[in-house]
Amino acid sequence: MKSKNLTTMIILGLIIGVIAGFLINEFCSQEFAKSYASEISIFTDIFLRLIKMIIAPLIISTLVVGIAKMGDAKTLGRVFSKTLFLFICAAFISILLGLVVVNLLRPGDGINFVAAGAGAVDGIEPVPFSAKVFIAHAIPTSIVDAMARNEILQIVVFSIFMGISLSAIGDKAKPIVSVLDSLAHLMLKLTGYVMLFAPLTVFAAISAMISERGLGVLVSAGIFMGEFYFTLAGLWVILIGCSVLLIGRCTLRLIKGISEPALLAFTTSSSEAAFPGTLEALEKFGVSNKIASFVLPIGYSFNLVGSMAYCSFAVIFIAQACNIHLGMGEQITMLLILMLTSKGLAGVPRASLVVIAATLSQFNIPEAGLILLMGVDPFLDMGRSATNVMSNAVGAALVGRWEGEHYGEGCRGTARSLDSMVDDSEPSEQFIIEAEAK
Repeated sequence: MKSKNLTTMIILGLIIGVIAGFLINEFCSQEFAKSYASEISIFTDIFLRLIKMIIAPLIISTLVVGIAKMGDAKTLGRVFSKTLFLFICAAFISILLGLVVVNLLRPGDGINFVAAGAGAVDGIEPVPFSAKVFIAHAIPTSIVDAMARNEILQIVVFSIFMGISLSAIGDKAKPIVSVLDSLAHLMLKLTGYVMLFAPLTVFAAISAMISERGLGVLVSAGIFMGEFYFTLAGLWVILIGCSVLLIGRCTLRLIKGISEPALLAFTTSSSEAAFPGTLEALEKFGVSNKIASFVLPIGYSFNLVGSMAYCSFAVIFIAQACNIHLGMGEQITMLLILMLTSKGLAGVPRASLVVIAATLSQFNIPEAGLILLMGVDPFLDMGRSATNVMSNAVGAALVGRWEGEHYGEGCRGTARSLDSMVDDSEPSEQFIIEAEAK
């Protein structure tokens, strides 16, 4: 199925799903709506399981090959430091924007929420940040166990060590790198087949959500949801605007290219579902395989800017709803805490709510305030997931441009000549085409 046709089918599945869910919610019994939502979700579960089946081997193969092809530790260290710097800047911007918007619009004023108890809500246990928690989620005891549980951060750590080791042993690594390179192409082909199920998955996920909860939940919490999506829109504008300034107008071509993965992440509320499509879109845009396959997996652990903006926005919202005033100093402290906790809890199920619960406990805000988020969190998760996809794609393109890569018409700088690419193990087609044209 061609990419444009698949995008059209996904949008069609989204529209039909909303209509079907609305009709079931309005004209069928509550028992039938719950039963329908429970049964139809099997398609979403199947699709997400297929995606999770792909993620571990895809990350290992692409990341290890990308590191091995960088050639030396100096290049790897340079690319990693640039990646980390950009992700820290993106995290700061997203958390700060969430704080600024929620303080300006004040969606929690007038709610006057009174906590019935101080316990955890719906199984969400606050996990305070500590070095032990971070190491537990970052360093694998077994790569097989990490792959079985799809612990992306642990897989990334193993892949980095493996890639560095292969790079160090030189020619002896070539057979292994060749096998992993073939595995990466195989997994991308397999991804194409899995994506054929996306339209049905989108229909199932949306219709199940609307049939059980109804459109009313969107209306009743419309102000909070609207203001948070306004925050996400502002984040998109800032990140894309910075990319246009640093990379050039060709950034808009990248955003168009990742529209399908971002839409898939939005409708399934899963950034993981968009990983293979985002990687493919980056390489089509012109980002070299070694940069895209290195930066993107790290971004899925350290650059979840949509989730970080949500954490700061939601914590202040709950404080406002509980009539608790947090001064400027406390909010700055919160920003610094979130800069750490949002990284340390990567890979935790329902991570955003866990981070919010941990932050609430740090400032003596009732954890029961999470009740205010539970009803609308699935709808907000859709926007967070799409934003995470966009920010990781833009981050990979920025690192590539910083490394001197050129993405064609509208990109700042000049394309490298063929002579300058003699030592490059895998120059992109875009570079070759432009060099030959000159």
